[in-house]
Amino acid sequence: MKRNSRLSLALHTLGHMAADSKHMRTSADIADHAGTNPVVVRRVLGKLREAGLLTSEKGHAGGWRLARAAQDITLADVYLALDERLVASSPNDDVPTCVVEHRLQNKITAVMEEIERSLIERLSKTNIAEVQDIPEPSHG
Repeated sequence: MKRNSRLSLALHTLGHMAADSKHMRTSADIADHAGTNPVVVRRVLGKLREAGLLTSEKGHAGGWRLARAAQDITLADVYLALDERLVASSPNDDVPTCVVEHRLQNKITAVMEEIERSLIERLSKTNIAEVQDIPEPSHG
């Protein structure tokens, strides 16, 4: 995974948030730590907020924090919230006129979609807490 990708930034940030879930994190602090721009951070975290993974508060004491327990956020949740995809959707009017190209495109698309489903299934088996080795809360 490229260090500057949106997914990498999101997972890195969520990992830190999971380690100290009570602490609010500002976009500027996250950007400084990740070596990127606060605008990039806000765009990425805004997508996670829209998906219900994060909450944000404005103002002097504001910032970002997990919207739910780290055990309840899978890597697939993050991947899907960012609308990451291995297969780029192509416009319907971009149909090849060559029969060979058309068949090849259909076959490659089918294989990539199968890989995408497998990737999401695998990502859904790991949550943010597991990545951080945060113990499950005791119910006793």
